[in-house]
Amino acid sequence: MKIAAFLLSALIATPAIAQSTPDAFKDGPGYAKIHIASGFVCPASIGPFERDAAGENDVQTGSDLCSYAALDGVYGTIVLTPLAGPYDPKASLASQFIVQEETGGKQIAEKTMMLGNKAAPLRVFSRAYRTARAESLEYRILFTGTQIGNWSVEVTMEYADPRDTAAETQFLNSVYAAAAKDIPPAPQ
Repeated sequence: MKIAAFLLSALIATPAIAQSTPDAFKDGPGYAKIHIASGFVCPASIGPFERDAAGENDVQTGSDLCSYAALDGVYGTIVLTPLAGPYDPKASLASQFIVQEETGGKQIAEKTMMLGNKAAPLRVFSRAYRTARAESLEYRILFTGTQIGNWSVEVTMEYADPRDTAAETQFLNSVYAAAAKDIPPAPQ
């Protein structure tokens, strides 16, 4: 009985040991990271952007991310989230919209963009916020999202308009074209 009491007290007093979760990405050719669950490929670079991270984003939703940066403080983050039903971009991105609005961001646009492969573009929700102005530049955060197969693909861009607009457009088109190619369609 004393042994059982000792083992029980040792078990209660011992901190939980974190279980290691399998990596969300595997290595691909040319230093790419391949998202194991969706098949999406995060290349080492997209135009002037270099990948600086690939990994888990949110354990509760099962989302993973690839983040990229270019010179002059231009950033792009790709978030892949498995879906159990239809994708609602406004609901999915709502918490990020609230943060922008509470920190002084001014919503300047909301529209559907046609992005990706020009032969078969995707309809992508977008909302832009102006976060600051300096000299002739307007600093913006652009949130975009669409459903491909059983996945939501969301891209957040931080850039200066008009200086970085070409890089922003190139990044968005590249990401959504790759997602349409890499992520299988939903089963019918």
